[in-house]
Amino acid sequence: MNHNAPISPRPLPRSGDDRLQEALHHARRRGGAVPAQGPDAMITGLAALALHRFASAPPTAMVDRIDVLVPRIRRLRSTARVRVVRAAELPEPVQIDGVPVAPVARALADAVDELSDAGVVRRLLTEAVRGGHCEPGVVVRELNRARLLSRPHVVDAVDSLLAEGRALAEDRLYEMVRSFGLPDPLWNVDLRLAGGPHLGGLDAYWPDQAVAVELDTRSPRQDDDALWSEYTRKREVLERLGITVVHVTPRKLRDAMEQQATVVRTALMAATDRDPAAYVVVLPR
Repeated sequence: MNHNAPISPRPLPRSGDDRLQEALHHARRRGGAVPAQGPDAMITGLAALALHRFASAPPTAMVDRIDVLVPRIRRLRSTARVRVVRAAELPEPVQIDGVPVAPVARALADAVDELSDAGVVRRLLTEAVRGGHCEPGVVVRELNRARLLSRPHVVDAVDSLLAEGRALAEDRLYEMVRSFGLPDPLWNVDLRLAGGPHLGGLDAYWPDQAVAVELDTRSPRQDDDALWSEYTRKREVLERLGITVVHVTPRKLRDAMEQQATVVRTALMAATDRDPAAYVVVLPR
């Protein structure tokens, strides 16, 4: 053995940034026409979630293959280091550190498409909602679009996600009442007519003013038209009885809490100008 022979230096591992640029370069230099307008390629999947600062996603340098989202018309092949994901229409990318990145919901769906570990899927979906990245309905719509809701481990994770989203919306409703000095309502109640039928459940109810708040946390997996018809029917019945119903979405509570508090306060103050409401029985839900 020649101990004096020069030792070939071991190649340094590429950084996460290098791998991202390699994936984008692969998508842009090959195959087919590029649309005249709109983005031509963006990072998606686990690498995109890492760029969105998901704690439950591995660093980009540790992702086995970088997912890159391209228009469907591009003639590209996946490689050992790059997985090509196609879409009929690309979403508007988010620029993170100069890198075009798919929005969270789209990146999440592309990541889940490659994951079989139920625990990992559940953690990613939960972080998307708990971390304030997007609302549950947006996530579920993307999963539905990607035809992932037939997979049992994804369905289980979505059930946890919707429960998480509901709990978060309720916490924001409590915060709204406290932060903006609204009188304390009765929380989570059912209303019935005395000796009559069940009128429906409410998230908050002020009996002295006959004002109710109902959170709209419909799941995109449900029959949206049927459920909205049920919401509308209940609201009409209550309002015929003199009860004002304020409909609030989780997004409005997140993005415009003060505005929603003003709507509720206005309804409470207007109670003195309305005819007294019918007597109803209030029960804990």
